[in-house]
Amino acid sequence: MTKKDKVKKILEILHEKFGKPKCALDYQTPFELLVAVILSAQCTDVRVNMVTKEMYKKVNTPEQFAALPVEEIEEMIKSTGFFRNKAKNIKLCSEQLLSEYNGEIPQEMDKLVKLAGVGRKTANVVRGEIWGLADGITVDTHVKRLSNLIGLVKNDDPIKIEKDLMKIVPKESWIDFSHYLILQGRDKCIARRPKCSECEIKEYCNYGKNKDK
Repeated sequence: MTKKDKVKKILEILHEKFGKPKCALDYQTPFELLVAVILSAQCTDVRVNMVTKEMYKKVNTPEQFAALPVEEIEEMIKSTGFFRNKAKNIKLCSEQLLSEYNGEIPQEMDKLVKLAGVGRKTANVVRGEIWGLADGITVDTHVKRLSNLIGLVKNDDPIKIEKDLMKIVPKESWIDFSHYLILQGRDKCIARRPKCSECEIKEYCNYGKNKDK
């Protein structure tokens, strides 16, 4: 079975299991999503949603974040980890959006990745979720781990993983593919205790099949 055939089967199974996937981060506006994705680095979506639920009641626009002292942002996001760097990026990103894009988030990948705190992963999430645009595949820790375990890639570099996946995942499924692996990673392929015997895609997973031997 080719990797493309394997991806097709996995997509079919996970589509039947999860339906049309959606972003696990809570947001009302594109800017709220952008900030949430910045906060999600090395942090769970559950924790980010807890933090943003309270924070967005007070501040939720580039104008408001740009006007805040960075120390106040740090205090609000402290529990997400790496809060000093994240606070600095959120404030600077807000200032960039105001000075360069009238407070609006640009759709173009090359413009997005120039914003503070925004790499390809963040840009892919925002473009896919807000506008349904896909220049690539979002590679977070779940996608990285499952892609290697399944046997679709053999790499630890997210950029190289993304390039390899783009060759075997149909372009129309680039957005959904990431969502499905993230959902399956949380449900069955848990990092420290994968439930291989219960996994719906075990038949197409190198790790899952070998574990049974």
